[in-house]
Amino acid sequence: MQFYPRARENRILPTHLSFRVPRRALLRAATINLVFLQLLFLGLFCYIYGAIFEQTPRIKSFNVLYVDYDGGPIGASVRDAYKSLQANSFPTLIERSPSEFAAPFDLRREVCKTHYWAAVYTVPGASDRLQTALAGHSTAYNKSDVLAYIWNEARYATTIDSAISANIQTLSSTARVRYTSSNWTETVPRPTIETFSVLSNPWQLNSINIQPTVQGGRLIYNTLVIVLVLIQEFFYLGTLNGLYENFKIYARIKPHRIIIMRTILSAAYTFIGSLCVAGTIWAFRAGWGVDTGQFFLCWAVLWLFAHTNFLTLDVFTTWLPHPYVPMALISWVVINVTSILVPFELSPGFYRWAYLLPAHEVYQVLIDIWSRGCDPVLHRALPILLALEISGLVLNALGTYRRCHYATIKQEMEQKAMTLRVDEALALEREHDGRMRGEKDTDAITVPLGEHVTAPDDNEKEDREKAEAGINQADVGLQRLRSRTGFDVQFGPAFGFDFGKPLDSSQTR
Repeated sequence: MQFYPRARENRILPTHLSFRVPRRALLRAATINLVFLQLLFLGLFCYIYGAIFEQTPRIKSFNVLYVDYDGGPIGASVRDAYKSLQANSFPTLIERSPSEFAAPFDLRREVCKTHYWAAVYTVPGASDRLQTALAGHSTAYNKSDVLAYIWNEARYATTIDSAISANIQTLSSTARVRYTSSNWTETVPRPTIETFSVLSNPWQLNSINIQPTVQGGRLIYNTLVIVLVLIQEFFYLGTLNGLYENFKIYARIKPHRIIIMRTILSAAYTFIGSLCVAGTIWAFRAGWGVDTGQFFLCWAVLWLFAHTNFLTLDVFTTWLPHPYVPMALISWVVINVTSILVPFELSPGFYRWAYLLPAHEVYQVLIDIWSRGCDPVLHRALPILLALEISGLVLNALGTYRRCHYATIKQEMEQKAMTLRVDEALALEREHDGRMRGEKDTDAITVPLGEHVTAPDDNEKEDREKAEAGINQADVGLQRLRSRTGFDVQFGPAFGFDFGKPLDSSQTR
């Protein structure tokens, strides 16, 4: 059974003489695009892998505050444990005097202000209570009221779990061993089962988590969520461009009205899209401790982020040459996602330029919202997002005038091309009519023997050849007109869904 039988009609071999010039042009264009795309994706892969390369030796960049409110052997055990664990793969423990921080609440404020990734402290009087329990004089010893640490799991949850929380637990375990080995004989004058139980496990590390974030959705908050938001804006941008081109908007409506209408449409689309994103985060929060007020704040900042990216992508499609638009789009997605994969402390210093990217700033604002103010970056993030929003509005307004300008030129060229084709067709028709009248006048004349008579089929073939030559000449004239006017219309990627009938020529006039 043969599928698509006409697919093989009127075909030539790639080695055919008539295909020699197109073949060279095709191979040249394919080679250039191959090189450009391979270099682009090689660069993007190197960029994203460079951001997460050798994170373990950079864990020392995480600063952890330590305050010893107890001033006894427990604090000494913590210091000894840190000396044995100190390495590039372990957070830096910075000890400060208790006089600088009157209470653990002050330590929480330091963590909230992101001055430190966590704060470890010994509870006042913990060594004395432990000594009393080991001496057998106390039966109400609270092992959780000895050593504690404050941290915020909402701040890069997957990273902080392994780099901060797990290492602090290791520090506590090592300190317990140090305390037990150095105080075995001195602190247990009369060993009993109870005292051995306390000495073998003198304390349990108390975790004070500002915002517990253990739900499965946390894995994609700084990856797929951002990627899908960017792709969502790109799809609607392409759909909107397709609709504008289909309905000839740029050649029919005044630019300022197009700017207003386009801004309203993009704002409405991103408003609904950000609501869906925030709604799904809340729907699948799985017991995450966030409330309604945080939901609306999250929705608002996602709306600003989505609209900013819509405008940025529209700037790319307006001002960049068409071959470079896909490259710019994929590069924009990759560099934005890379800026929030891991904290900047785990990346080379070069990547800190990404403070200017909207994805990094919006993620910091989201952390601040989820943590109820424990990531105060609004003084930096909101100005950057607003600057990108305003610059996008300005450049897109200029781009609308540019599109309207070239849309008018395009329409004029199409009309001139149509006029050239019509004039050429009329001229050929008049010539054909004149020849037919001449043939009728000579029908009665006897043609001498041996003289050649032009057959009607030959005349029709000659007319078709002249018509094709005339159309080709008109097309050449159109190309010359384009080169003289510098015509380079940029409407951006245009595609859409077949939800309506296209306009015919009479409806677009």
